[in-house]
Amino acid sequence: MFFFFPLSTLARTILIAGIMLFTLVGIMVRPWKTNEAIVALIGVAALLLLGLITPMHAVQTLLEDWNTFLFFLGMMGLSALAEVAGFFDWLAAWAARLSGKSVWRLFLNTFLLGSLISMFLSNDATALILTPIIYSLVTRLRLPVLPFLFACTFIADTASFLLPVSNPINIIVLSTSPLDLWTFLRLLLLPSLVVIALNILAFFLLYRRQLSGSFESKRLPSAEESVKHVGYFRYTCMILLLVALAYVTASALRVPLSLVALLGALALLAGALYWRQSTLRETGKHISWSIFGFIAGMVIIVRAMEDTNLTALFGQGLLQLSGGTSLGAILVGTLGAAVGTNLINNVPMAVVLTSALHNVHFANDSARLGFIAATILGCDLGPNVTTVGSLATVLWLLILRRRNIDVSGLDYFKVGIVVTPIMLLVGAMTIWLLLL
Repeated sequence: MFFFFPLSTLARTILIAGIMLFTLVGIMVRPWKTNEAIVALIGVAALLLLGLITPMHAVQTLLEDWNTFLFFLGMMGLSALAEVAGFFDWLAAWAARLSGKSVWRLFLNTFLLGSLISMFLSNDATALILTPIIYSLVTRLRLPVLPFLFACTFIADTASFLLPVSNPINIIVLSTSPLDLWTFLRLLLLPSLVVIALNILAFFLLYRRQLSGSFESKRLPSAEESVKHVGYFRYTCMILLLVALAYVTASALRVPLSLVALLGALALLAGALYWRQSTLRETGKHISWSIFGFIAGMVIIVRAMEDTNLTALFGQGLLQLSGGTSLGAILVGTLGAAVGTNLINNVPMAVVLTSALHNVHFANDSARLGFIAATILGCDLGPNVTTVGSLATVLWLLILRRRNIDVSGLDYFKVGIVVTPIMLLVGAMTIWLLLL
């Protein structure tokens, strides 16, 4: 039963803002280790019970964001089934073989492999899949573990704006502020390559003493050991290649990318069932279902905020801070997104910023494009400062704890604060130069 009270506009605004604040604090603090999805859904329940949003409005809001939900489902399905085929273990084995016994070259190959996975399967897939594979590899080779593990989580976010599909955050932003594929690549591909190079250079400087020397090649696993079923492995490689090509084609034609991800996952599932490599239930166990509740809750809460006009005012405030120039828009957008993601996580921050962008009228097209690109840069790369910034980092921490490795928030911050600000600044300035 829902109670609808006759509230004034001011009272409604205060209540919605209070629920939003309560939800964001709950996500950050996670009292009693409560899942973020439960916190977000409690916020939605409060909105419904107080009559601040109707059930029909909530359902309509979720239906409008179908592309985001289906993309998450398809992406996680693709990653889970490719892992079943041994595809990622096979890639890691080849990365180790190609390093020529050199520790620093293996470190470089870890970055390159992470970039490849993030580029086509998203940053969450990199954190979830690459981290345990690299951990197993470096412990087998008796190498320092932490530099390689930090490489896994940082490159997951650093390489997450190479393509629109490289981070679900990109889908969230582009669903409200669409960019064609050429514009996305023109504004973000070069900055992404630049910050990846900076990330590699910075980590080599930070860990240079631990990356010297060589390892014993006899400890290396063979690529053949990774392949559990040759037929399904070859089928998986073919499907992933077709999915990569379809991603690019769909982006160019502005076809929803979720359809490509979902069809690719279904094709891999059909192969897994045919060769008896997995079942529907086993595949479902590898999908983080709670993320759908988290995103659904945040989308509804931000929509309620949007109805109060607060997000529009927030957008106008950012526009005034930028001075209406493309450089100002890029710097303010990058800084605002980066700070926000490290405070409240990049999913809610992306939803808030896209809502603000939707309600802002820019003085010129360059400022608008700059702000969209800066939002993606800040929300994708900015979370590398703290452990709460992105889902990829949260997944990375969980994987480490299962292996009795404890990386504190302070330890992560000490690395992130040295590396991330310079990458954000250089990335933002590169976007500005591309807009001139």
